Amino acid sequence: MTTIAWPNPQRHDAFQSWLKQLPAELGLQPTSLREANADASSRRYLRLDDAAGRSYIVMDAPPESNDVRPFVRIAAEMAGHGLHAPQVIAADEAQGFLLLSDLGTSTYLPVLLQAQAEGDSARIQTLMRAASQALVQWQLQMDASQLPMYDEAFVRRELQIFAEWCVQKEYGQQWNEIQLKWWEHSCQVLVQNMLEQPQVAMHRDYMVRNLMVCGEQSPGILDFQDAVRGPIAYDLASLLRDAFISWDEEQELDWAIRYWEQARKAGLPVNEDFGEFWRQVEWCGLQRHLKILGLFCRLKHRDGKPRYAEDLPRLFAYAIKVSTRYVQLSPLTHLLQDLQGGMVDTGFTLR
Repeated sequence: MTTIAWPNPQRHDAFQSWLKQLPAELGLQPTSLREANADASSRRYLRLDDAAGRSYIVMDAPPESNDVRPFVRIAAEMAGHGLHAPQVIAADEAQGFLLLSDLGTSTYLPVLLQAQAEGDSARIQTLMRAASQALVQWQLQMDASQLPMYDEAFVRRELQIFAEWCVQKEYGQQWNEIQLKWWEHSCQVLVQNMLEQPQVAMHRDYMVRNLMVCGEQSPGILDFQDAVRGPIAYDLASLLRDAFISWDEEQELDWAIRYWEQARKAGLPVNEDFGEFWRQVEWCGLQRHLKILGLFCRLKHRDGKPRYAEDLPRLFAYAIKVSTRYVQLSPLTHLLQDLQGGMVDTGFTLR
């Protein structure tokens, strides 16, 4: 078997035992086992071939920190609605091992980065419009009632990751009483934005790293196991304002308008005023970027994965651009600019 690093011998032995129990007719070749890619979480993915050279994906999700049952359930539902997701061929839910169909090696991210570098706007438009269309189908078809609620407590937990890991750990700051009031005000504004929107099935990480280029088919959708019932604008914000690739705002608006028109035509409950819908998108994106700032700092300091912190400037730029655009978010601008070594005069006071 190809050398693969395992967290401990017990996990290695459990995997080998499970692999040997898979149906012989699959023709799996253990010596072909190799890394596919790692995840920001404790999950990882391995690639495995059969005797005919077809490849499969193994999800290795240690059960002490993962639950693969939502992935299995949602993958089946997606397939039933014609959405392009990996097929679960074999599963050991107790041990956290899944054998999946392989959607290939081309995620949207490197393809879009190359298209940006080459000025291939036609390629970019084809992929991003397909992603938008698939999102409409996801929101239209998936049963949100079976998903956990993205409620106030959930949103606040995510925002606290920013305060704990970015503000305190990365920048070594402790907010004073006035700054804490500014933060609480900002959190309340962002929470209210989430709760006031129509609630739909929300992927929660609908970004280009989780979309696969699958020929002429609609994009393959990955990493959907953490889906929740949440605000309709959130996933579009994730797609348009990605942590790893940026677009001109004119282009973001063009794609947002196209999505909004498709969603309205399909009967999705988007706000009938595009300007108001765009505000919802921006505020969802802001909450998401604050969370990711915290997550990337946590990956650096707690998990020994410093490369994620390389994208902190992009996330700060997103967040500051939105907070300075809306007077309701003026106190957050003070907090963000302070972290970045500068202040802006917003004229806002909160006592």
